[in-house]
Amino acid sequence: MAAPLATCTKVEQRSVIRFLSSEEVKPIEIHRRMKVQYGDACLSLQQVYEWSRKFMNGISSVTDSPRPGQAHRVVTPEAIAAVEAIMKENRCVTE
Repeated sequence: MAAPLATCTKVEQRSVIRFLSSEEVKPIEIHRRMKVQYGDACLSLQQVYEWSRKFMNGISSVTDSPRPGQAHRVVTPEAIAAVEAIMKENRCVTE
């Protein structure tokens, strides 16, 4: 019997789904096998079906696509300097 995996990521699990889908393993069987290894951290059956369908339709990326309205964070030296300047400018001195 194989030892369950202690830690995992969604991307790792999606990679497993992609691999097994390419071998034409049915989503219900993929989920059953993953549940043994990942336990409570396993993706839901619905997610396995969804990702399996995506891979069978030609999607190859295992990461989430950017969504409209999703916040973008850009950290640059200029942005850091601007924030530090604002903080210095608005610093309250208490005694």
